[in-house]
Amino acid sequence: MRKQAAIIGGGVIGGGWAARFLLNGWDVRVFDPDPEAERKIGEVLANARRSLPGLGNMALPEEGRLSFHADLSEACAGASWVQESVPERLDTKHKVYAQLADCVAAEAVIGSSTSGYKPSELQAGMANAHQIVVTHPFNPVYLLPLIELVSTEANSADVIATAKEVISGIGMYPLHLKKEIDAHIADRFLEAVWREALWLINDGIATTEEIDNAIRYGFGIRWAQMGLFETYRVAGGEAGMRHFIAQFGPCLSWPWTKLMDVPELTDELVDAIADQSDAQSGMHSIRELERIRDDNLVGMMRALGANDWGAGALQNAHDKTLRAGAGIVGHVDDIADLSQPVLTLHRVVPLDWLDYNGHMTESRYLQAFADSTDRFMEMIGCDADYIASGGSYFTAETHIRHLDEVHAGAKITVRTQVILGEGKKMHLWHEMCEGARVLATGEHMLLHVDLATRRAAPPAAQVEAALVKIATAHASLPAPEGLGRAVGAPR
Repeated sequence: MRKQAAIIGGGVIGGGWAARFLLNGWDVRVFDPDPEAERKIGEVLANARRSLPGLGNMALPEEGRLSFHADLSEACAGASWVQESVPERLDTKHKVYAQLADCVAAEAVIGSSTSGYKPSELQAGMANAHQIVVTHPFNPVYLLPLIELVSTEANSADVIATAKEVISGIGMYPLHLKKEIDAHIADRFLEAVWREALWLINDGIATTEEIDNAIRYGFGIRWAQMGLFETYRVAGGEAGMRHFIAQFGPCLSWPWTKLMDVPELTDELVDAIADQSDAQSGMHSIRELERIRDDNLVGMMRALGANDWGAGALQNAHDKTLRAGAGIVGHVDDIADLSQPVLTLHRVVPLDWLDYNGHMTESRYLQAFADSTDRFMEMIGCDADYIASGGSYFTAETHIRHLDEVHAGAKITVRTQVILGEGKKMHLWHEMCEGARVLATGEHMLLHVDLATRRAAPPAAQVEAALVKIATAHASLPAPEGLGRAVGAPR
């Protein structure tokens, strides 16, 4: 039975929450009196379907069911998670919580997307205070993983543990603030930068585009992968953070910023900001800007994943959870049916795998097959620890047949058959499919190598035994069509 989430308020943030839950296999029930709510969420969901599935290296679970409800209690029926994203008015939120007290299960978590209110303010006078926590996300919720989870003593350890489990389960990061403060953590940083930016425009120092360029071409990229303090630790050189503070600490007393003051938002200043913003990016619609933003975010987070760093490391951890759920086993002993080719890849084609023809470029077929080979190596015990001990497999020869095209968003699988597995040799046959449609095949000959000598050598006994076990089971399978075929040779 699918898990169920209720989304109260279907604006940009509520729609992002709906997409994040839905694409991670939850059923989502939405309550929003806005007659345009279904259209708005549909547009957010379309962008999410385009970008989120290709963020990681595993296919997401089957999409949940989305429904819209005119009655709040009907939307919350059966929900184990309720996400409140109504406008930032405390009286409005309290009215919602009072209604939720009558229709939400006692063990369910009620999370608020509030960017400013403290949880104690939300809980004040509420019969269901123990269920209410702040779960503040960042736009777009379906891509950015940070959730500021803020609790009080009114929240039990079970509620907090459940909230962390759910947030992690949908591929996000619960940053648990155990001491509440207005605007939490991240928005306080944003507010400081926003105030300074307003002064720079007000005083005629910079335009909106120049300020954005200062961020995106400079410290914004550094912050994306190392944050603030780790960035400054590196800036301190070999002497580290103490040297950095000693060197740059005195500047904190200099009149560089106006953080304690805010320029008056006069009509002239508002017009200047709006006109500069229109000149900067008014040639794009909001939906176009969202898609450009999503493409950039996915690309950056996937790049971070290659180094298992920051948001990329978080996505890699989520991929491992999805891999187990998809039936890709960790070791040969866990394979239920050894008589059939082994599932070694189950993922979605991401946007950055496309070529100028609009379909998956040929190098990515090789990458998919290489990833399948890596997964198969892990299954027979040739994992990171084994490789660190000095043994591995090197690819000696590869032949790929491109049988059909595949596009971004396609859910692909690769199943692997062992043609030969004995001694130093491992001969694999990979078949890539989208559903029942065969897209490509990859034939690969690998040799086990001693990493100290960089020469072919027998594998460890346990690795060879695992490989032989699968090879023996696959020996009764028919030879795949195209096996041993040379380029251009008839079938």
